[in-house]
Amino acid sequence: MLTLAAFLFTLAVLVVFHEFGHFWIARRMGVKVLRFSIGFGQVIASHRDRHGTEWALAAIPLGGYVKMLDEREGSVAEEQLDQAFNRKPLAARAAIVAAGPLANFLLAILLFWALFMAGVPIQKPVVGEPTPGSAAQAAGVHCAVSITRLNDVAIASWQDLHWQALKEVLRGEPLRIETVDGRGILTRYVLALPRHSEALEQAPLETLGLVHYLPPLPPVLGDINPEGVAAHAGLRRGDRILRIDGVAMTTWEQVVESIRRAPGQRLRMSLEHGKQTRELTLTPASVVDGTTRIGRIGAGPWFDPALLATLQGNVRYAPLPALRHALTRTWELTAFSLEMLARMGSGQSSLKNLSGPLTIADYAGQSAASGVGSFVAFLALLSVSLGVLNLLPVPLLDGGHLLYYLAEFLTGRPVPDRIQEIGQKIGMGLLGLLMFFAFYNDLSRLF
Repeated sequence: MLTLAAFLFTLAVLVVFHEFGHFWIARRMGVKVLRFSIGFGQVIASHRDRHGTEWALAAIPLGGYVKMLDEREGSVAEEQLDQAFNRKPLAARAAIVAAGPLANFLLAILLFWALFMAGVPIQKPVVGEPTPGSAAQAAGVHCAVSITRLNDVAIASWQDLHWQALKEVLRGEPLRIETVDGRGILTRYVLALPRHSEALEQAPLETLGLVHYLPPLPPVLGDINPEGVAAHAGLRRGDRILRIDGVAMTTWEQVVESIRRAPGQRLRMSLEHGKQTRELTLTPASVVDGTTRIGRIGAGPWFDPALLATLQGNVRYAPLPALRHALTRTWELTAFSLEMLARMGSGQSSLKNLSGPLTIADYAGQSAASGVGSFVAFLALLSVSLGVLNLLPVPLLDGGHLLYYLAEFLTGRPVPDRIQEIGQKIGMGLLGLLMFFAFYNDLSRLF
């Protein structure tokens, strides 16, 4: 229910803001707006304002639209011709069309601005033991050091590190990192990029072997999935696992390894809770992780809040610096989105990077569960993506209409209706293909 509610709220905010951009500029340009609809299909609720605009809520909540007075869509009374969209000057029509995507960029700036002023929780860029056989291990990166720079760019958080690594990986650049240890000793490393792959694009740090540092954890249970094997076997939060099949457990990593290598096999556990000890048996569920079958019981480790606090922080800015950071972040995301679309179009990046409504709904639910800050950041990111998508020069999208207006500006006459009809068919085909890949990727991730 949280995922569904977060998804519907996300759609509502993004659609309303986008369509309100069209609406607001249309009103300022003297165009009569007939309907402002949230959703498509059957109208389930509506209200007409004093300007004659119908504000409607429709049955299918996957978008929305603004319907304006236009001679191409029906007859227009002579006394209202000056309010028809098609009668307006080229600059006015272009401004109305461009206002939707620009509203999405403005929303992203406002959300990031509020987020940076309220405070952004960060994870400090401290790396753990590199993954065996990875580029980080080959370069000799040590455990528990802080990364301060990546390819001459200052790094302040793990989020900064991921973002910068993703950009460098897409450019095919090796990663030159600077680290500092607890004694203040500076060390430089060069991580050679492996052969380009989908994994490198989607999770560059993990693929290169750079994992976030966690201090050694005791073999104590924290969160337990109520539907998992651990809950059904009677494990409780706070249980300390003393032994598994007679082998002493001193760290959480030992517990994980013992369970992972026993899918579908009966395990005998000795537990301690307070001053009480008990014995039980359970059988880890057998799940597929990549190409390997592993055991899983649906339980996580207990974290010492004081210890975790040393690896986390909160960055807050005054209004003007926050606005500068918001503008920079929106611009970087816009440029990166365009670069990724260009790379996918040219075959340099995988189409598996596309996401559809199922993945968006999943991320909406996850970000909402993580807190207000995470959800606001997710809304801002999606608003940028929507703005970029709508500016693509594809017929049916706002960018396609702007392309027609550019041709009209250059030739001095509107694009012929026949060419626009052909363009609409091409646009429908391209959007249909895009949605097919997006849904296919969603279903592939789900199943």
